[in-house]
Amino acid sequence: MSSGPVVVLGGGSAGEAFVAALRRLDEDVPITVVERELLGGECTYFACMPSKTLLRSTEILAAARIAPGAAEAVTGPPDPSRVFWWRDQVIDGLDDSGHAKWLDDRSIDIVRGQARVVEPGLLDVGGQKLRYDKLVIATGSDAAVPEIPGLAGTEFWTSREATSVSDVPESLLILGGGAVGCELAQFYGRMGTRVGLVQREDHLLKRQDREAGLLLQRVFEEEGIEIHLKTEAARVDPGFHVELTNGKTVEAERLLVATGRKPRIDGFGFEKLGVRLFKKGIVVDDRLQAAPGVWAIGDVSGVALFTHVGKYQGRVAAVNVAGGTAVADYRAIPAATFTDPQVATVGETAGHGHATATWEVNRTSRSSTYERPKRKGFLRVCADRERRVVVGAVAVGPEAGEWIGQLTLAIRAEVPVDVIRDTIQPFPTFSEAVFFAVRELPL
Repeated sequence: MSSGPVVVLGGGSAGEAFVAALRRLDEDVPITVVERELLGGECTYFACMPSKTLLRSTEILAAARIAPGAAEAVTGPPDPSRVFWWRDQVIDGLDDSGHAKWLDDRSIDIVRGQARVVEPGLLDVGGQKLRYDKLVIATGSDAAVPEIPGLAGTEFWTSREATSVSDVPESLLILGGGAVGCELAQFYGRMGTRVGLVQREDHLLKRQDREAGLLLQRVFEEEGIEIHLKTEAARVDPGFHVELTNGKTVEAERLLVATGRKPRIDGFGFEKLGVRLFKKGIVVDDRLQAAPGVWAIGDVSGVALFTHVGKYQGRVAAVNVAGGTAVADYRAIPAATFTDPQVATVGETAGHGHATATWEVNRTSRSSTYERPKRKGFLRVCADRERRVVVGAVAVGPEAGEWIGQLTLAIRAEVPVDVIRDTIQPFPTFSEAVFFAVRELPL
């Protein structure tokens, strides 16, 4: 099965998933990972792992405050030094030697530096020539910073700085009400920061369900977060003084720009490979191939900017690079925003004439055993009327990202609605909402 050398540009989550899968398929093929920053990538050090660690301490404390018995034992605010200490343990103090050893244990070479395409089959990495038979591009994405007058002359944060600092600002203004903006707004708000959040659309989480965004907005406002909807920054001055397009001026000690991501495709010479580049990244087919001998996976493929999608694409691409046949299937891509409550979605959740049904999570028995007072949440399921299968779901509630998993499998496997209705759900769990919601589908 072995062939010529395989080179992977990018040692992040997608790249690591690819080389792990390829090495399982082929024990002998030469593999080299080229990385210009830290092996493990953005998710490991500046995104998923640190942010979810930071959120956990404040989530536990907030939960304790509405759990009778525990509430009486909670006597103080969170300890910033310990919260940030935990974060540093999870990200190994920005030391990637563990990832390097993991690659070395699998006989995968590492080349450090910025890669540039000389010609198909040949890369230059800091003056070192690196030949390959097959190339996998897994260069990821960067924070997308809008062109706002005055912004470039300030020391604003992106998600990197917001998840890396070890102090809590007195005030913070966040531009962008997507998953990153919402998660960090709640974290810093619960740490004692006065937080404002600016969202151009009329609800938070614009890429997700509107009702979920409105419910989250009510939670944020109850926690003291100031929400500015249907507006955006018109000008930014040091300090920070931010003029909004609605005429208001907002001031904060720190400014976080969380307005999206852009693919890392510039400066590599990818145009020499015959690949097609577009705003969202590199055009790929359903096998993740971008050109003869070239594959692209993860954020740079422009399909969906989730770590789990990049890992999935890595596994699919590995089969094809090894000479097999595998096709990516995106019908059931789950997404979770780790606010409190969590917001999770999968599949088609609006339109298309689907049958829909909603069940309030606080009507499950688990809610009674979980906290007092019970908080609002819901599960909405969408089903294809003719095929009688679930095609999408939105869940808002405690650990929604966990219990929506069975609906992800149901969508992917096209499990009949009648089978889901006949499935025994454990009691008392939030997953009982799946049974109740599917039971109410008008099918």
